[in-house]
Amino acid sequence: MFYSPVITNAKEAATNKNFHLFTYVEDPEQHKLEKYESHGGYKVWKNVLVSMKPEKVIEEVKKSGLRGRGGAGFPTGMKWGFIPKSSPKPKYLICNADESEPGTCKDRVLMERDPHGVIEGMAISAFAIDCHLMFIYIRGEFGHCIERMEEAMKEAYNKGHLGKNIHGSGYDLDMIVHTGGGAYICGEETALLNSLEGERGQSRMRPPFPAIEGLYACPTIVNNVESLFAVTHIIKNGGEWYASLGTEKSKGTKLFSLSGHVKRPGNYEVEMGFNLKKMIYDPEYGGGILGDKKLKGVIPGGASTPFLTPDMVDVALDYEALQGIGSMLGSGAIIVFNEDTCIVWVIKKLIHFFRHESCGKCTPCREGTGWLEQMIDRIEAGHGQQGDIEKIEEVCGNILGRTICPLGDAAVMPIQSAIKHWRDEWLYHIENGKCMVETHFEFK
Repeated sequence: MFYSPVITNAKEAATNKNFHLFTYVEDPEQHKLEKYESHGGYKVWKNVLVSMKPEKVIEEVKKSGLRGRGGAGFPTGMKWGFIPKSSPKPKYLICNADESEPGTCKDRVLMERDPHGVIEGMAISAFAIDCHLMFIYIRGEFGHCIERMEEAMKEAYNKGHLGKNIHGSGYDLDMIVHTGGGAYICGEETALLNSLEGERGQSRMRPPFPAIEGLYACPTIVNNVESLFAVTHIIKNGGEWYASLGTEKSKGTKLFSLSGHVKRPGNYEVEMGFNLKKMIYDPEYGGGILGDKKLKGVIPGGASTPFLTPDMVDVALDYEALQGIGSMLGSGAIIVFNEDTCIVWVIKKLIHFFRHESCGKCTPCREGTGWLEQMIDRIEAGHGQQGDIEKIEEVCGNILGRTICPLGDAAVMPIQSAIKHWRDEWLYHIENGKCMVETHFEFK
């Protein structure tokens, strides 16, 4: 049995030309090739093979302003442009479907409900970088996603959308579905590459960057599921169309996973720049706080992003606006907490996760996350000591920016913001040996 979160604006997406990712996800037959092709599936892929050059595909994606939807937000077309054309080595495309950021559950919906859309976007992207073998790296716990992607891949091979001399174009493209072991660190692209090669999932030093020396020391592009899914629609409608959506620097639409203490949790597709407060309170979206309680805090982009307080949520959901108030868009996982939530308890849960998921390669992260977990556990259990908060801040400062990959930063940024915004709550725990929130609501 698998759980797929509710998708509450799919009908709107189906009738709005500005939406594209969720247009058909509520069609129970969309995962089958016949239904996908009835909606125009693989027509863009055929057109690319017949009438476009790789350079033109890259040009359109650059023109669109598409930025990576996995969390980093790096311009996708620019990333593709780093592939050295003169390299005699094979080039690889990898779809990052690890989706390991807590609170994020958007990519799994695309894989489960529209897997051919993922494959078509991957194929067009592979063509753009002269790749003839592409991989999709799927999180090990996503059993249903793995089944759907493997079924769709077989159908695509049987219909001639993958394989040798695709549709008589002379272009060959093969695909491999690879299952990961369920490690958070493997969502980071270089750790993913190590895992794919059969090595331990640990991040690599950069440079060289994957575009120069990635999988098997060959030029490699790693993109998120959502990013690659959008490519088909960009090529179909043009880069300028996509760039007309969203804000000046954050283009297109974005999938947001809304969870926590809201009345209507689920995945929502909106244009970049959509208002966070509206996302939480509008009846068409979050519908307000569960139990009509007061809002206490929001994590806007996944568990690794800094908290926002109620007076900060009237903000645009885009890279620049959230960065401007001290947080990040991240993967687009919005987690809402009501007034009954103990922030120290939340941080205890988060640091336990990040300590467990640290790959152990970097000393600050390996040792520091363990120290943080011990101190925060002690405070939450009612045994905090004077000076603990300052010690936590010191340890956080010695981790931030001092690790090979961003996991160390991800572990400490929520802690730093939680202390900054709710320091009184931490002090109450230490001075009184208990939580200042009487009901101490936990979600199951």
